[in-house]
Amino acid sequence: MKKQYVIPVFVPHLGCPNDCIFCNQRSISGQQKMITGEDVRKTINFYLDNIKDKEAKKEVAFFGGSFTGIEEEKQEEFLKIAYEYIKQGKINSIRISTRPDYINKKILKRLKKYKVETIELGVQSANDYILKRCNRGHTFEDVKKASKLIRWYGFKLGHQMMVGLPESTRIDEINTAKELIKLKPKMVRIYPVLVIKNTKLEKEFLEEKYTPLTVVQAVETCKELVSMFNKKGIEVIRVGLQNTDEITDPNIEGSEVVAGPYHPAFRQLVESGLWYDAIVARIKQLNVKVKKVEVIVNPQDVNNVVGHKRENVEKLKDMYTLDMIVKQDEKVKPGKLELEILEKYPEFLEDYKWRRENYGKK
Repeated sequence: MKKQYVIPVFVPHLGCPNDCIFCNQRSISGQQKMITGEDVRKTINFYLDNIKDKEAKKEVAFFGGSFTGIEEEKQEEFLKIAYEYIKQGKINSIRISTRPDYINKKILKRLKKYKVETIELGVQSANDYILKRCNRGHTFEDVKKASKLIRWYGFKLGHQMMVGLPESTRIDEINTAKELIKLKPKMVRIYPVLVIKNTKLEKEFLEEKYTPLTVVQAVETCKELVSMFNKKGIEVIRVGLQNTDEITDPNIEGSEVVAGPYHPAFRQLVESGLWYDAIVARIKQLNVKVKKVEVIVNPQDVNNVVGHKRENVEKLKDMYTLDMIVKQDEKVKPGKLELEILEKYPEFLEDYKWRRENYGKK
């Protein structure tokens, strides 16, 4: 499989009619000024010059959340530039992110013209009260209409949702995932809410009107959401905001993050947590007290099985007095595991043997 690179072009706040309670795109993207066509060209060239794998798939992605809301002339200008690189064979596709209320047939025809392949919608929640509370300016009905229209026109559909919005509960977030699954996106992004400087949410936080999730709370909710999407074959392409000079530990000078479940390896915490749960469930099925096991997985899963800073290995030792050895084997499918018992506790061996030999006897 060819490796894929995303060439990100941020269009902060251009075209967005609302000032969402949690949002400061200039902080999130690290950009303090609006971009020009020349900026787009320079960004694409910079990434192309630094991608060594010339056979890799390359995609230009216009991020910022409201691409189809900017002036039509600007849309055309940016898309034309990206499309030039497609015609030259230098990039393979274009992706945009936008608002669900900024999608209609005219817009989609324009995007088709320039070979846009993927459209991501900022959904955030399926609860209309929460959307209004966050000043989103659209309803979930807008999401449903836009999603169906995007798929009907043959685009790949992506959704973005948030965890920990004001007055949102874990039940709300699980329900949002259920509603998104019904709309059949190809991919989703899950973002735990961080309190960013110069937002209305920062004001609420400082006035003690909003309490952000802890890292543990956010990880537990995201584990459930990721599991739901995985079971339906929907790719989770991001969990947590990307780390930048601005989006970093709140205690670091220059960070734009005031509070919230920030962690530099947030996705790994979620994925390693899912592996931990799977390993514990498998061990419990054995019905014997195990002292040492060998977990065999695909090489690409090893880091998450071991856990961030060997957390899973240490937790199994602390919680179950169990030693786990992780072995990699390319024959094991990614996401799957094989488990072998290396050692059992002696006091359980005789009892287990007796129960096996006497099962069903009176």
